[in-house]
Amino acid sequence: MTVNQSPAWNALTEHAKDIGQSPISKLFTSDPDRFKKLSYSAANCMLDFSKQRITQTTIEGLINLAEQQNLQQKIEALFKGDIVNPSENRPALHTALRQPEKESLIVNGTDISAEIHHSLVQMESLVDQIHNGQWRGYDGSPIKHVVNIGVGGSDLGPLMTCRALSQFAPTNIRHIDLHFVSSMDGSQLAQLLDRIDPPSTLFIVSSKSFSTIDTLANSNTAREWLINASGMSIELISQHHFIGITASPKKAAEWGIPEKNQLHFWDWTGGRYSMWSVIGMAIALKVGNSNFREFLAGANTMDSHFREAPLAENLPVLLAMIGIWNINFQDIHAHAILPYDGRLAHLPAYLEQLEMESNGKNVTLNGHSVDYATCPILWGEVGPNAQHAFYQLLHQGTESVMCDFIAPALRYQDQGEELQQQHQLALANCLAQSRLLALGDSMLDNAENSPIHKRYTGNQPSTTIMLDQLSPLSFGALIALYEHKVYVQSAIWEINPFDQWGVELGKQVATSLLNDFENTNNTNNDSSTDGLIRFVLQQRQTARNKEDATQDHVSQTGKESNQ
Repeated sequence: MTVNQSPAWNALTEHAKDIGQSPISKLFTSDPDRFKKLSYSAANCMLDFSKQRITQTTIEGLINLAEQQNLQQKIEALFKGDIVNPSENRPALHTALRQPEKESLIVNGTDISAEIHHSLVQMESLVDQIHNGQWRGYDGSPIKHVVNIGVGGSDLGPLMTCRALSQFAPTNIRHIDLHFVSSMDGSQLAQLLDRIDPPSTLFIVSSKSFSTIDTLANSNTAREWLINASGMSIELISQHHFIGITASPKKAAEWGIPEKNQLHFWDWTGGRYSMWSVIGMAIALKVGNSNFREFLAGANTMDSHFREAPLAENLPVLLAMIGIWNINFQDIHAHAILPYDGRLAHLPAYLEQLEMESNGKNVTLNGHSVDYATCPILWGEVGPNAQHAFYQLLHQGTESVMCDFIAPALRYQDQGEELQQQHQLALANCLAQSRLLALGDSMLDNAENSPIHKRYTGNQPSTTIMLDQLSPLSFGALIALYEHKVYVQSAIWEINPFDQWGVELGKQVATSLLNDFENTNNTNNDSSTDGLIRFVLQQRQTARNKEDATQDHVSQTGKESNQ
């Protein structure tokens, strides 16, 4: 029996028929204590679900579904190191990456916790060397620029966190300019290399397999740039200017990174869950080792809550189950992430990867095609910018969209009244938009007399996530909240959130096409692909002909002037 044929699912389907006729505004008028009943706090986070189209009966039905799917046992399996990624026969131990050193975790006879903290200590030692000016380039210059080369989880997580927590960089450490390069076309790297100084630049190559073509292409270009600038050998340049962070030390060594310049993590560390490991070195360089540990501690606080709290009071469980209510019982398949704090600008993109790469699946753990919706389409933007972009669709479009509004309660407490007023303005907009999306213009006097093109129907459900303030501790908890939400939803949908075979075939086909750009007679692909390759080759030939003609003209002009 599939989950959507189960008793708990059927009960929720019947309940949805009843509550689906109730506007959210009516739910508020019928229960003055709605906020008190439907808001929950833990780990420096407060979640308000009162603007969702739910009642206590909905929560009870969702928890019944979670219990029917043995969610508590599946949560425990995640933390214990059981195989929760069956297609790759691996555990998923991102929670172990942030557990305290005193807590051991034995997996297959090995204390994973001891290995993790040994790796973190090695990372912290390298971070200290760079901060103290002890790591030097080929001419003896201390490192001023660090470039993180990675893609996916090896780029987006560290980038997001460095931008979110940049204000927490300690004043007692030497400033390092951090840069992030991920694009395979070389555009980011080309622009950066024009602005930085070769002897004071260090590259961190972050790659689990050390075979990702995007990352290696950028790394090869960076190494060639350093060799041309210095006139030194690959061996010396690699020793002074590259750190490799990988689960494949042999391949890193084959590329040229010496063992002492390597930091290692494990094949059970999924890319989008990897910034808690030494992949987070860029974060430690930005905010300092102690704040990186605080970031881990914040996530661990949410981990403990997720593992120990009853399902009906469990923040990640409630966030996940209400998402399932919207997707599978309210027929909503779009999800907007709307932070009202500019420091969280990269959070929507990070959650796009976390959720859609994890739960964008159509096959169950048993190998059957699903006949129910799984992950929705996520997108988002910092709220004030989004208000002038896609909020028109949210308020008056034809699509139902669920929204997450995210903001800190406190900001600028020691920076003057003007900045505090600006934060208050952001909060006012956050609360106003969520209120209007839920209640529509029913909250206004005489709204029914407005022209129809000015009416707001409301009934767009949203969750408001309020942090006490944005800090390494609360930000770690926030990211862990969403990670666990993804796992809960995968458990209900009976899919594997820890593999991503959907991205593999595209990589293979891309690699196979590289040779076709050198073969003008290629006819092995579909007509569109072959036609586009021929177009590129024709443009290249036209450019070469123009270049040759220009050179011939310059040569001829030179001969005539000499005569």
